[in-house]
Amino acid sequence: MPTAIVIENLCKTFAGVGASKPSIAVQNVSLRIEPGELFFLLGPSGCGKTTLLRMIAGFIEPTSGRIFFESGTSKREVTWEPANKRNAGMVFQSYALWPHMTVEQNVAFGLEVRKIDKSVRSRKVLEALDLVQMGDFARRRPTQLSGGQQQRVALARALVIEPSVLLLDEPLSNLDAALRLELRSQIRRTCKDVGITGIYVTHDQREALSMADRIAVLRHGKVAQVGTAEELYFRPSTRFVAGFMGETNLIPGTVESVSESLTGVRTPLGLISISAPNLVIGNPVILSVRPEAVRVKASSSMNNGQCRILSRMFHGEHTQLELSLGTLTLLASVREFIDPASETCQIDIDPEAFAVVSID
Repeated sequence: MPTAIVIENLCKTFAGVGASKPSIAVQNVSLRIEPGELFFLLGPSGCGKTTLLRMIAGFIEPTSGRIFFESGTSKREVTWEPANKRNAGMVFQSYALWPHMTVEQNVAFGLEVRKIDKSVRSRKVLEALDLVQMGDFARRRPTQLSGGQQQRVALARALVIEPSVLLLDEPLSNLDAALRLELRSQIRRTCKDVGITGIYVTHDQREALSMADRIAVLRHGKVAQVGTAEELYFRPSTRFVAGFMGETNLIPGTVESVSESLTGVRTPLGLISISAPNLVIGNPVILSVRPEAVRVKASSSMNNGQCRILSRMFHGEHTQLELSLGTLTLLASVREFIDPASETCQIDIDPEAFAVVSID
């Protein structure tokens, strides 16, 4: 039965060195990761995501707070349990394979430590290697493998012990772009096939958006927002989350009218009617809208409400335009052909594409 992970008010402070002040790495984090969920901890360098993962693994002791593993009706506190008692599989950024051992021996190591019978051990190792499509490489040494193959072996080694949870610390950051794309689907598919609960640390929002069931965005050791990829991308709660989850346009406005169904916000784009409860007339707000929501049509003259095209950047599947409308600069991501000779354009944005974000 898959395991749920419950984190309650977890904190970690590192003592200062010399005259420096103590460093707060994680501040009052509370989360629940559901059984069988692939949950991402996402944020910039220094936000506390790896420290949080290592506390869940048992490699770092928290300053305060509690960690529980739940399975069915059983709830076990593991806050102070040593790492080797938690039955957690760990996949490291650096692969951490022993070069003097074969692939088969590397994967079998955890089973040997647990004194699993040799015949059972051999069967489990081959099953784990087949799961990550590395069965044909069992007799090779890590130095004979590519980076992507080594990461697959590291994943098999973590899964072969049949852990309660799988913890992945930026496992794809050392690989090139093509391999990262390939292994994203491999890791997600493997976790779902096994039915294991996984926590995955990354700073790459594209990785998180394409793989996660849910994501916690961290900033300065705190959880900024938790939600599905769609919720965080299209309905960010803060300016930081909006910007970190991908390129966005942040548009200032003032609440002009409020009704039961719609709120009118006066912006440089005009009056925008959006569905946003709990706003007060006269209050300043910031609206976030993604570049792909900005629909563009070429025009021949600079009339009222039209934009000037400042620059173009071709990305293959789309072209990014930088647009100027008065004092406002907008990004638009378009798939339609825009004549390179065009200097102006008209824009249209669906009001449903706007999200109200707070000032961090």
